[in-house]
Amino acid sequence: MSKNVVVIGTQWGDEGKGKIVDWLTDHAQGVVRFQGGHNAGHTLVIGQGDDQREYKLNLVPSGIVREGIRCYIGNGVVLDAGHLLEEIAGLEKEGIEVRSRLKVSPGCPLILDCHVKLDKAREAARGIDKKIGTTGKGIGPTYEDKVARRALRVYDLFFPERFAEKLKEVFDYHNFVLVNYLNAEPADYEAQLKLSMQQAEAIRPMVADISAALYEANKAGDRLLFEGAQGTLLDVDHGTYPYVTSSNCVSGQASAGSGVGPGMLHYVLGITKAYTTRVGGGPFPSELDIETEDCPGYQMSTKGREIGTVTRRKRRCGWFDAAALRRSARINGLTGLCITKLDVLDGIAELDICTGYELDGQLVDMLPVGADDVARCVPIYETMPGWSESTFGISKWEELPANARAYLRRLEVLCEVPVHIVSTGPERDETIVLHHPFAD
Repeated sequence: MSKNVVVIGTQWGDEGKGKIVDWLTDHAQGVVRFQGGHNAGHTLVIGQGDDQREYKLNLVPSGIVREGIRCYIGNGVVLDAGHLLEEIAGLEKEGIEVRSRLKVSPGCPLILDCHVKLDKAREAARGIDKKIGTTGKGIGPTYEDKVARRALRVYDLFFPERFAEKLKEVFDYHNFVLVNYLNAEPADYEAQLKLSMQQAEAIRPMVADISAALYEANKAGDRLLFEGAQGTLLDVDHGTYPYVTSSNCVSGQASAGSGVGPGMLHYVLGITKAYTTRVGGGPFPSELDIETEDCPGYQMSTKGREIGTVTRRKRRCGWFDAAALRRSARINGLTGLCITKLDVLDGIAELDICTGYELDGQLVDMLPVGADDVARCVPIYETMPGWSESTFGISKWEELPANARAYLRRLEVLCEVPVHIVSTGPERDETIVLHHPFAD
């Protein structure tokens, strides 16, 4: 009998989803991306010693590095065709067969040069203090066009005359804003048209009805893994708006963004670090100083190697925020938690956990909706003893230090979700399994 698992980030992204998805592919036959674009960054460490290789993926599902796994890009993903082809070429140089195993939905909206220019020009116009922290890759403007029903989608590529006509309308619209409102250079329509027609032939063999393909795979008994990008607190509806991404990052989007019914989603695994990080702008109640060497935030930043996979910006670091996680747990309907980077906390004498906030004189036990209220939240902490022993690479629960086990059990209680997996290092076997998501 098939069993399908959704993997979701529960914080502000960068929780270590790539390793967990890779680890879970041993029990799956297919991996599905269902939202976001190449603003996602999944880092996979494969092999050991001299044979170890690191793969950084943005668009292609993480399962592609495992032989025989079929990968799907659903309609909820916005597609930069050029980046997809570059990523495929990079994987092929590493000896990985991609094109026969990757299928792309014809319904994916296309990221065009005008979207990228608009994204960058808007961010520049906001000024330093009001920047959202976008990656500048055209993700947001493409989703805008999708909602406004003017987007070009993958299937449009295969009707050249229609594509050219629709492309002209989109470029005229966005170039007017670029030139007259943002004082920026216009996007080149002719160059985009020529490039898109070239990309069309390279992409054509990989285009397939993803909804139908997933339905047939499920019917045949295949186990499917739905891979989320970004994190719940960056969700356009439920995150710290407007400091969010432009897509829905929650578990329910696995259904809408791939064309399967909710009944096909059987288990939701929430990935969370043992502390909290955030890239870019926006409020962060439990944030710590990451520049002063004797501060816990500095250890989180340096030992955790907290640099954005896509942006290369330093991630902001802070104590674990259970009140924020509680919000994520309810939105996603989490079945279990996977705690990553536990070893980063090794050696910190005392660990604070944010259990709630004071907001305008009131006590609240869950992250508010929207950035304005979150920015006024004063965190309330409880303190637990840390541990001096190393947890790096441990694969058995009973081998963890007693204080580390107590810390994890406290997170379970505060977040109201059981801890099913603990990741203690980047490699697959550096994982403690208390309950396997694919177990019957």
